Amino acid sequence: MRKSVDVTVTGRVQGVAFRYYTGEEARRLGVAGWIANEPDGSVAGHFEGETDAVDALVDWCRTGPRLARVERVDVRPGADVGATSFTGG
Repeated sequence: MRKSVDVTVTGRVQGVAFRYYTGEEARRLGVAGWIANEPDGSVAGHFEGETDAVDALVDWCRTGPRLARVERVDVRPGADVGATSFTGG
């Protein structure tokens, strides 16, 4: 079963390779979508794929890479746009 979510990650998540490592993890899990820096210092993303894989990527975002300090991950249902790759990482 497919799942799509939009996420916003706040904390020290820019300048610590958060997008790069999220992309690596997404590709490892087989999740499609994108990740991008936001002007307010947060990181926004859209993840879609098999439910277990999307949930695993969201869980990974709660910690992120070693230098990140994640304060919060907001998750909202997203529209499945049929993405077939992951960009921005």
